[in-house]
Order: sequence, then C-alpha cells, then structure tokens
Amino acid sequence: MNRSPTPESTAPLRVAGARGRWTLLATVLGSGVVLLGSTVTNVALPRIGQDFDADLDALQWTVNAYMLTLAGLILLGGSLGDRFGRRRVFVLGLVWFAVASLLCGLAPDTTTLIVARALQGVGGALLTPGSLAIIEASFHPDDRPRAIGLWSGFGGIGAALGPFVGGWLVDGPGWRWTFVLSAVPALLCVPVALRHVPESVGTAREQPAGAAGRRRVGFDVNGAFLGALALGLVTYALTEARDGGPVAVAAAVGGVVVGAAFLRVERRGADPMMPPAIFSSRQFSAVNVITLCVYAGTGGFFFLTALQLQIVVGYPAMAAGAAMLPNTVLMLLFSSHAGTLAQRLGPRVPLTVGPLVCGAGMLLMLRVGPHASYLFDILPALLVMGTGMVVMVAPLTVTLLHSVDTANAGLASGINNAAARAAGLVSVAALPLLVGMGPEAYRSGTAFDASFGRAMPLCAGLLAVGASVAFLMLPRSAAASRPPHGHIHGWLTEPPLVSRFTRHQVAD
Repeated sequence: MNRSPTPESTAPLRVAGARGRWTLLATVLGSGVVLLGSTVTNVALPRIGQDFDADLDALQWTVNAYMLTLAGLILLGGSLGDRFGRRRVFVLGLVWFAVASLLCGLAPDTTTLIVARALQGVGGALLTPGSLAIIEASFHPDDRPRAIGLWSGFGGIGAALGPFVGGWLVDGPGWRWTFVLSAVPALLCVPVALRHVPESVGTAREQPAGAAGRRRVGFDVNGAFLGALALGLVTYALTEARDGGPVAVAAAVGGVVVGAAFLRVERRGADPMMPPAIFSSRQFSAVNVITLCVYAGTGGFFFLTALQLQIVVGYPAMAAGAAMLPNTVLMLLFSSHAGTLAQRLGPRVPLTVGPLVCGAGMLLMLRVGPHASYLFDILPALLVMGTGMVVMVAPLTVTLLHSVDTANAGLASGINNAAARAAGLVSVAALPLLVGMGPEAYRSGTAFDASFGRAMPLCAGLLAVGASVAFLMLPRSAAASRPPHGHIHGWLTEPPLVSRFTRHQVAD
C-alpha cells in the first residue's frame, strides 16, 4: 500500500480530472454520512419514544450523545489526520462509523441506543475534519473554491436528505433501518478512498526521541478529555435543569470549572489541539463566532421542525421528511457556484445576507400550525430557509480556510466543526428548557405547538447575531480575507520574510 509517489499522484488534483472526481466523491460521501447521522434520527424520534416508552429527555440524549462525542473529539480527529495522514484517519473513521451505526440499529433499549450513538459520533469525529482538509491539501488552488462548493453542496444534501430517507424507513421497515442503512455509504466509501484519495499530512511538532531512539508524537489527550467532559456536563445540566435538582446544578458548576481547566491546558500545554494563538486571526475568530450562532439556530430549527410536522401538523414520518426536500433541491442546484461567491464579493456580503434570509424563513414557520397548508405555509418558509443556506454555507467554509495556511487546514476544520457541533448540541439541550417544553410535550400537539412558536424567534435571533458579527468583523474585499503567505512553524504562520537565516541573525 505504501507505494512511492509518482508525478501523477503528487500533482494537484483538478475537479475535471478522474482522480479529482473520485476524491470529491469519497470526501462528499464521508462528510455526508456524518451529516446524515445528525439529521436522519430527528424524524424517527417520535417512533423511538413510542417503542421504548421514553420521555423527551431520552429523545434529546439520542440526538445529543452523537453530537457530544462528535463535537468533543473532532479537534483530536483533525490533529490525528494532520499528523498520521488524513486519508488514513478518514478511512478509520468510516469503518468506525459503519460499525457503530449497526450497533444503533440493534439496540434493545434507550440506554444501549444512546451509548451506540456516542460511539457513532467518535467515528464522525475521526473522518469529518479530514474530508475538508483532503480537498484543501490535494486540489489545485484554482479549483479549490469550486471543489469546496461541491463538497458543501453535495455533502449538505446528506443532511437535507436525512429527514426524507429517515421518514421513508420509519414508515416502512422501521426506525432501526435508519441506522443500518447509514453504514452502507460509509462502507462503500472505504475502497474508493484507499484507491483514489491522495495521502497528505500537516505540520506536526514532535517530542524529543525516547530511549530507544524513536521520535514520539505528542497528543493533547488531556485537552480532548477535558473538552468533551465540559460539553457533557453542560449538556447534562441543560437537559436535566427543568427538574431543578442538585445534580443538575452540580453538573452546571462542574461544566464551568472543567471548561476553565480546558482553556488553561490549551494555553499552557506543549502541544495543544486548540492552540490559542490561532485565534489571533480576526477573520478566523469571527468565522467561528458566526458558526456558533448559525449552527445553534439551524440545529434547533431542524430538530424541532421534524417534530412539529409530525406532532402538530399530523404528517406521517415520510411526509415530514419529504416536506423538507426543497432545502436539498436548492443546495443541489446552486451550492457548486456559491463557493466562488466569497471570492468575488468578499466574505462580508454572503455571510451577512445568508443568515438573515435563513432567519426570515424560520419566522415564516410561525404560520405552521395544526391546519397548515404545505403550499402556502410550509413551502414558502422552507424555500426562504434553503436560499439562505445556499448563500452562506459554502462562503463560510471558503472564508474559514482563507484565514489559515493550507498546512493547518485540518486544525482549522477541526476547530470549526467542533464549534458547529457544539452549537447544535447546546441548542438541542437548551431550547426545550428555554421555551418551557415538558418531558411529555412531544405527546401533545397543543403543548408542542406552543413551545415551537416560542422557539422559532429564538433560533432566528441567533442567525441575526451571526449576521451582525459578519457585518462588523469580516473584510469587505476578497483579497483582504486571504491568509499571509509565509513559512509554517508548528501550528502557526510566520511572517513572510522570517527564515532560518533571519532568525540566526537576530540570535547573533
């Protein structure tokens, strides 16, 4: 398998070339199954609750267990890919995800299902950052915007198709097949990745050689553990806070304390997985704040809308999933061109307009009640929502990667994906609490509709905050959004003229 590189294998890939298309297919399938795992479950939640006689807390954890390990370990996944090879870790993640998906489908109770979902998230954390980093490292600079646009559009289709596919399976063979069939594209992707995807690595800082003379690679295990633990404690506190018990209060305090310890470890550690210095880039920091706002709002929207259409409007699972297909169609038709939008207009315009349009679509969902018309109530809201997603998703990714050097693409992708997943995780945990949704709310159409009406303005408000950050902090021109060209040292970009010779002069 470790063949010497040939000129063809080391040359930058082109979208029009056969190997470029295969690489795009592998990365799209890989990121698509992770997004599918995030959304396919939502439409199945009412049936899972009925089969296991579970309350709303158990259904939230069915979603959040996956998001927790995905968000908590995705930084470590990006670091592993940068150091050991992005393709290698990507393939490992695919196999892990497929096996965990099969375990989800065989779960005999909610406890087993929640544990299996957590394992599924670990696989997603291994493969997600690598899929984008492979594109950034392998494609010719002229083709990267289009490749990223295709990756964002077709990969996002996995998220958009999730409710439809899940609904079809729930109404047919049963909700367990939503997990079993999630394993299929992951397994199919493995031989494609091994045969066609070029291997690439980022910069890695190695520790001094050990006694045996071998060089050891350092990993921020403490940071990964503390980050995941902090997210888990905060999520538990938010999910259980409606009972107001001392355990929830202790979890909230513990989450804050552990979060502070995580930041301390990252500042002082010799090899942090989230080096604070990378946030010295104003653009990188702004993009991640926008990501937190956007994915918190959209995560809450998709979680609640799949339930609203079934519990309140009365759609069967398949009809509820099919109702959200306009998002899929819009992203399929237009996302391949949206990757170049940030280059032409600069990042400020699409990342200000896109979230505002998404927020308007969420507010239009307030018209969706027990007697809602699909043509006049639901469809207009989803078309507006989908238009906003097309405008913002690919430019957000392009702007992120323009804020760092190519060698740190895995690190940047890991941080941004962690921000996105953590935002969705906290949103799903916090929204039911904020809008007064009780443990049995999903069994009552009237109670759920009232909670949904209070939740949509909150989700839209998060999108408006993200748009404000984009308008105030992102550059207007495309040229100003590009990172400096210089040498790479460790995780950071050095000034362009700093070289080994210059440093020696200063030392002398």
